[in-house]
Amino acid sequence: MTVTAAPVTTTSRNKAFHTLTVADVESLCDDAVAVRFDIPDHLADEFDFRPGQSLMLRRTVCGVEHRRSYSICAPVGSPPRVGVREVTNGLFSSWLVHQVKAGDEIDVQGPTGTFAADPSKGGRHVLIAAGSGITPMLSIAGSMLANPDAEVILLYGNRRTRSVMFAEEIADLKDQFGARLDVIHVLSREPREVELFSGRLDAQRLREILGTVVPTDDIDDFWLCGPYGMVTDAQEVLAALGVDKSKIHHELFYVDDVPPPLEKHREPGVTGPSSEVTIVLDGRSVTGTLPRDESVLDSGAQLRSDLPFACKGGVCGTCRAKVTRGDVDLRRNYALEESEVAAGFVLTCQTFPLSDTLTVDFDA
Repeated sequence: MTVTAAPVTTTSRNKAFHTLTVADVESLCDDAVAVRFDIPDHLADEFDFRPGQSLMLRRTVCGVEHRRSYSICAPVGSPPRVGVREVTNGLFSSWLVHQVKAGDEIDVQGPTGTFAADPSKGGRHVLIAAGSGITPMLSIAGSMLANPDAEVILLYGNRRTRSVMFAEEIADLKDQFGARLDVIHVLSREPREVELFSGRLDAQRLREILGTVVPTDDIDDFWLCGPYGMVTDAQEVLAALGVDKSKIHHELFYVDDVPPPLEKHREPGVTGPSSEVTIVLDGRSVTGTLPRDESVLDSGAQLRSDLPFACKGGVCGTCRAKVTRGDVDLRRNYALEESEVAAGFVLTCQTFPLSDTLTVDFDA
């Protein structure tokens, strides 16, 4: 493998991990908690976040490093905290829900993500969430409503009342902001007084709610977060109602119908078709010969071991970078907006080289 390195002038987006102390762990329901962190004064600027962004957490188990991205569920100006719902056999979520306590230390990376609102703009916003998708919405709602010129409609789907994350906080927001916040709970396994709000938050129900109860013609932005099916259903319904794509923003928590990439053994060295790939990260460029049948993220670890990543499934957007030269095959994308893809951004965990030379800029 041939490697060359040269400095470049750019703005870094690769954040360092810092060991933070857990301030408190609040139980939200049977299988979910909110974990709040103490931020030392010297890290205050680095952990200043925009509503909707997330924190990357890191832990090592049996010598293997694991990373997970969790959305911030606090309003701007508050100490960051993340909402965590336990996933079956979840190495990370089970640990956070059942074992982590105040005073523990966790490696945390500063806030990242383009799914972020601007509270200074005010306006009318519709937030559509299901399950754990409420976590960034709580930050967006609280932050936006701090602006007296903002109004928020929250449409939130769950199975039962007892599984609703942040139920008390949502009620407190309603009490605090009154008519500027409308909250609609939709329950799939528990009947509600209004039949329209009983059932799954699928395309048919969204079409009925958005066509009768929630207006769409005078909304500035729509924010979608939850499982893949709900998000894509909402996108299709909004498009059919004539909502401009630029007003629709989304984030996925998981994609339940897409399997994770298979791990495969590779002998050292490059065999078969290859490309000369330049990776730009933290103001430094590194070039090497990488195989075309392996993702830029996985093979690029040979050149830079500190490439940002989390899910490796094309969902979280942590490995986002911009292709500034060459051609690639982006196989899965559940995180980037169409405008980002059009501008040359890719998810490196799902991106494979096609051209002889390729430059991927993580600092863009």
